[in-house]
Formats: sequence, structure tokens, C-alpha cells
Amino acid sequence: MIADNLHKVRERIAEVCAKNGRNPNEVTLIAVSKNFGIEEIEEAKNTGQIVFGENRAQELTQKYEVIGNNVVWHFIGSLQRNKVRFAVNAAEYIHSVDSFLLASEINKYAAKQNKIQKILLQFKTTNEDSKQGITSESELRDLALYCKEFKNIQLVGLMTIGPLTEDKDEIKKSFRYLSEMKLMINNEGLDLKELSMGMTNDYDIAIEEGATMVRIGSAIFGYRDYSKQ
Repeated sequence: MIADNLHKVRERIAEVCAKNGRNPNEVTLIAVSKNFGIEEIEEAKNTGQIVFGENRAQELTQKYEVIGNNVVWHFIGSLQRNKVRFAVNAAEYIHSVDSFLLASEINKYAAKQNKIQKILLQFKTTNEDSKQGITSESELRDLALYCKEFKNIQLVGLMTIGPLTEDKDEIKKSFRYLSEMKLMINNEGLDLKELSMGMTNDYDIAIEEGATMVRIGSAIFGYRDYSKQ
């Protein structure tokens, strides 16, 4: 099932890219494996999938202890400062940085590991209370510029979670806003490359608006049994 699902998702990414004059190699497919086990990750790996996303630091650590660096790990969930060391130890990318204090903590632990930690800043592009992230353009710009001063952080891009709606115009507006924020920050002298946006229900719209990373879980692994948490 997972192999078939991955094939369908990759085909869809290629179709959307073709319609929008983009190279599908520009879009990294992050298979979101939270709440699924080593067996499912190995099944995905057997199809050539090497990029996986986790949103809980302890679950990431458990999987990292088994699989290690045989895959590229992305930490995509909300990150508490007391869990930073786990994310830095395992993840090549941390998507959910939303404060100076969190960035500083990541830099501190990355320095202890003699590592340059790749991060993305999470920006809130909707008015939904359930969404997290930086809420003002000035705060986003200031934090991006602060990150230039950290020796053990490499700011590579921005991340957002689209609105929970079937209104495609609202979804498109959210993703376009993040693209505009990347341009704004790059006009300040940075060179951000990545836009992490789009999940199972809206990744096609995200690609249309310039996503370079899409975070897809249920379309690959099926629906999760959250009672296992």
C-alpha cells in the first residue's frame, strides 16, 4: 500500500509541476511518519523515499536510534526548548522555529555537537487560533536577521501550515503570503531557498505557489491511530 501511495503522490507532484513550468526535482517530498513505526518507514525506504518528517522529539529520537542517518530527518512539529537537544541530535532540518529564544537554544546545542543546524522559520499565514508561528512581518524579518549572527544555525527557508478549509482561494492566499515573505527577507540580503508548505489536502496548491518542500503523511501511510499516543 505504501509503495503504491508514494507512486501516486510522486506522479501528482510531477503533474502539478509540469502544469506550472516547474521541475519536480525542485520539490522535496517529506514523508510524515509520525505515529507509524519502523516497519512502515522501511517499506517507504524500499521505494527510494529517504526524507521523513516527525513532529515529536521523543518519537524522532526512538526512530533515529534504530534507523540513524540512513534517511534525512526533518523535525516539523512544535518544539519546546527542553526538547531541543533531541531534535538537534537527529534532525537535519528543524521547520518550526518561531522565536529568538528557540533559535538561540538550537544554536547552543548545535555548537555542542559541532553541527550547523538547518532551520526554517514558521510564519502564521492564517487567523486560526489553532495555528502556531510568528505573527508579524517585522518580527519575522528581525528573527531572520538575528539568525545570521548565530554560528551554528543556517536559516534556509520559511514554513507555514495552510488554513483548514475547502476554499482553495483562501489556501492559495496563505501560501502566496509565505512566498511574499521569502522575497521580503531576501531583499534584506539573505538567500532563503526553501518554502515548506502543503500537506495531504493542499500540497498541489502549495506547489503552484512555489513550495520546495511538501509534508505528506496520510496520503502515503494512511490515517493515523492517535489512540496509540
